[in-house]
Amino acid sequence: MGKALTSYSSKGGGKGGNRPDVKLLLQDSHTDYWPVLIEYKGYPGKLEKLDSSDHVQNTKTNDEPNTQNIQDYAVNGAVHYANALLHYTSYENIIAIGITGGRNSVTDDVDISLGVYFVSKKNLGVGQKVGEFSDLSFLKKENFDEFIREIKDLELSPEELSALKNQREKEINASLVKLNNDIYQNEKSLSESDRVYLVAASIMATLGVPGKVKPLENGDLCSSTEEGNTDGDIMLRKINAFLNEKRLPANKQKMIVRTLQNTLLSTNINKIVAGETQLKRVFTKIVDDLGIYYKIGLSTDFTGKLFNEMYSWLGFTQDKLNDVVLTPSYVATLLVKLARVNKDSYVWDFATGSAGLLVAAMNAMIVDAKNSITSPDELATKTAHIKAEQLLGLEVLHNIYMLAVLNMIMMGDGSSMLLNEDSLRSFKNDKQKFPATAFILNPPYSAEGNGMVFVQKALSMMDTGYAAVIIQSSAGSGKAKQINQEILKKNTLLASIEMPLDLFIGKSSVQTRIYVFQVGQAHHQDDIVRFIDFTNDGYTRTNRRKARNNLRDTDRARERYQEVADLVRFGKHKLNILTSEEYYEGTIDPTAGDDWNQTGPIDTTPKLADFKKTVSKFLAWEVSTLLKNEPKKEGGLQTWRSIQCAIITQTFRCQ
Repeated sequence: MGKALTSYSSKGGGKGGNRPDVKLLLQDSHTDYWPVLIEYKGYPGKLEKLDSSDHVQNTKTNDEPNTQNIQDYAVNGAVHYANALLHYTSYENIIAIGITGGRNSVTDDVDISLGVYFVSKKNLGVGQKVGEFSDLSFLKKENFDEFIREIKDLELSPEELSALKNQREKEINASLVKLNNDIYQNEKSLSESDRVYLVAASIMATLGVPGKVKPLENGDLCSSTEEGNTDGDIMLRKINAFLNEKRLPANKQKMIVRTLQNTLLSTNINKIVAGETQLKRVFTKIVDDLGIYYKIGLSTDFTGKLFNEMYSWLGFTQDKLNDVVLTPSYVATLLVKLARVNKDSYVWDFATGSAGLLVAAMNAMIVDAKNSITSPDELATKTAHIKAEQLLGLEVLHNIYMLAVLNMIMMGDGSSMLLNEDSLRSFKNDKQKFPATAFILNPPYSAEGNGMVFVQKALSMMDTGYAAVIIQSSAGSGKAKQINQEILKKNTLLASIEMPLDLFIGKSSVQTRIYVFQVGQAHHQDDIVRFIDFTNDGYTRTNRRKARNNLRDTDRARERYQEVADLVRFGKHKLNILTSEEYYEGTIDPTAGDDWNQTGPIDTTPKLADFKKTVSKFLAWEVSTLLKNEPKKEGGLQTWRSIQCAIITQTFRCQ
């Protein structure tokens, strides 16, 4: 505990270490140990600082640590210390207590206030209030078991957990920006691939396997020149032990180790300068900046976010960047819903990238399992089966494949079903070894038919189910005409959804659509296709390099994404936020292949409301112009009055 508190950033944000007023290690009757961290403040009103959701406010609006709150408030400081243990130890459940006191001016007694919080992986390190307490007697041996039972009964609502997850994901983005800048500025000798592999190697080495493989720590790297015992050798041995316990296939394990060892065993990175190697220095940065997020078990596309920040390190051309751009997590979730993924689905992705779509599918499958399976043993078995057997990803780019493997290792044991293989040329699903029922895809747009060739191959290997793909819009208006014709001979187009032009802002500028298919049923000319204009998805995007958050929900974005999923599945009666102009049901010619991007009929009849809207815009512009010119031009006011009268007269004539 002491070592973790020393390693973690101090309450002021520096490297001064952390010194809680009291630290305890208590044991319950089940022999489980519970760290207890207590922080005192001698002023009334300094117990805790909470945000609008009544969570401990230890981050600012820009997702950086709120060092002022952490320093000034007892509970905030205690929760900060608890996160140090989550970050640097194997403890997953910590009790954080803040205590304040002051003398009552009337009775002259000392009034004491306590804030008791439970900080754990389960609540993502943010903390939950346990209850109201007037003293510390709940820590006595005779009371402790009852207190622990109270802790175990704490539950976050799905809404609270979702909000906390979103907050933590924003913090990940901020930390990745910091890590990127640090390594780019200070570690000039590392190649693009070296940087990516060092992050992957550091995370694997520090994950550990409880009771079997101890996580690698800074102190384990001794910066030695002894043959076979360099920092690179030590890290590689730890990775081998970790992969062995993860039961990865031997050929895959050898490939991962072979890829990483070229970087980890290089002479330059193991050269000792000022008492330490570059490898140890970079390892420390990675663990310090990112450790808390993968230690608390965020079920997020972690390495997808990592890739999104580091993609420029990999030296891709602009065409390749369009091919490997990360699918935003909210779009990945939409694709999963459109493909009707549930706990029994078998999901595959033929251009898996960092495995972000598979992570989204896995999360949805596990949630569905939790909602329908009441036996803990049965749920554990089903969850393991989902991770190991019900997800399949193919990725041809070696660098990106490494990130996908890391992603799925961090999510569980699903990495055994990721293949570093060309899905078009070499992959064969012989004898339906993988009985796919759901296909999700964001293909490389430089491929034939803007990537529709991947859709054609995947659907040809499926007998039933659904597919949802996000692809360049021109694929549905002529660029993939022949491929589309072939697809519709055995599959039905259910929906065509136009996405925002700035969806991939900063990474790619292509216009995209989502196409949704029902597999195994030929498209009939009378089949209804749901065309949705989703260019207004409720998000406002920017591309400011130094901004902490370039994505803001400004118009019910989450509700809009759910509504689109409902419209595709259930039809027009689910229209709520979207307008009738943004939803259109029509038909296509299944033999055409180039009429998938339809829009609803446009009513060109002039209406008074349209006229008034135009007039109001003109008046606003005119007033702005007159006000700007007023000091320079005489008669500006008279001109304005003349225009105003003319406009009003014209308006009444129209009425």
